[in-house]
Amino acid sequence: MARPTKQSPERGNARTRLLEAARDVIRTKGFAATTVDDICRAADVTKGAFFHHFASKDALGLAAAEFWAETTSEFFAAAPYHQPADALQRVLAYVAFRKAIIVGEIDEFSCLVGTMAQEVHATSPDIRDACGRSIFGHAATLEADIETARRDRGIADDWTAASLARHTQTVIQGGFVLAKAGNDPRLARESLDHLDRYIRHLFRLTQEPPL
Repeated sequence: MARPTKQSPERGNARTRLLEAARDVIRTKGFAATTVDDICRAADVTKGAFFHHFASKDALGLAAAEFWAETTSEFFAAAPYHQPADALQRVLAYVAFRKAIIVGEIDEFSCLVGTMAQEVHATSPDIRDACGRSIFGHAATLEADIETARRDRGIADDWTAASLARHTQTVIQGGFVLAKAGNDPRLARESLDHLDRYIRHLFRLTQEPPL
């Protein structure tokens, strides 16, 4: 969902460093392949400090999903796509912003909760549900603008603001998967271009290049 800035091990308390390390290492290696030792090494804390804060790797995974939701919510709340006066332009600006932050290495722009949800949906329901709250909660932040845009343009088709908001996340998460499978960030950006075209089609805009 976002690309939070990596922190140095010297910044923050041990719990925060562990959460930041989990965010970065899991996006690189995946949840299953990440060990407690990996997290401790990346956070520059002892294993004793790890178990002081978290009872298990699963407990850290749950906390990491919640930490991701909190920090990315702040990141997106401050993003410039909220600025246009027109609701549909805000929705399109959101898509453009999501494309613009697909830069750097794949593990730096891909989504922690999307990565974990794919791995643990059947084995760690608490982590899965926390990932779901993050993804669906973020999608819900788009609903008001989509609904306003529907009303402003007299769109009465049989889709809802909530369903389109969820679809944006389907495209974004799928783009991350394709970028990983093809080892090419351009595949994720390409998906956002198609999402822009699709939204313009739904709202009957004259075709324009993606923002």
